[in-house]
Amino acid sequence: MRYIFAFLALGFFILPAAADPMSAAEFEAYVTGRTLYYGNQGTAYGAEIYHENRRVTWSFLDGECKEGYWYAEAAKICFVYEDRPEPQCWTFEQTGNGLRATFTNDPNTTELYEAQDVGREFVCYGPKVGV
Repeated sequence: MRYIFAFLALGFFILPAAADPMSAAEFEAYVTGRTLYYGNQGTAYGAEIYHENRRVTWSFLDGECKEGYWYAEAAKICFVYEDRPEPQCWTFEQTGNGLRATFTNDPNTTELYEAQDVGREFVCYGPKVGV
């Protein structure tokens, strides 16, 4: 019986604690005026510039950028971009290493984490012109 309690106590400390999703106010305070880079499974996923008034610029770090905005919907933060009118909703949690974002639109969720150095530059090329 003593071994069972020791195992349960050890398991309690090993399992990561589930963080509560950030509120819109917490998210806004954390991101406004910043550029955050996101990773997924050890590779660069993309980056977003968070402007004033909940405006954003997103890029998959391929030189193409999408302008948009975000809004709160219950515990989710939803993004709408110029080329995609349907909201892309996420929950954000603050961890010891930055943000963790979980995509809520799809049952096979994507989980992103804030990355400090992805080895890629945030560049937006101008519109495609010519033939």
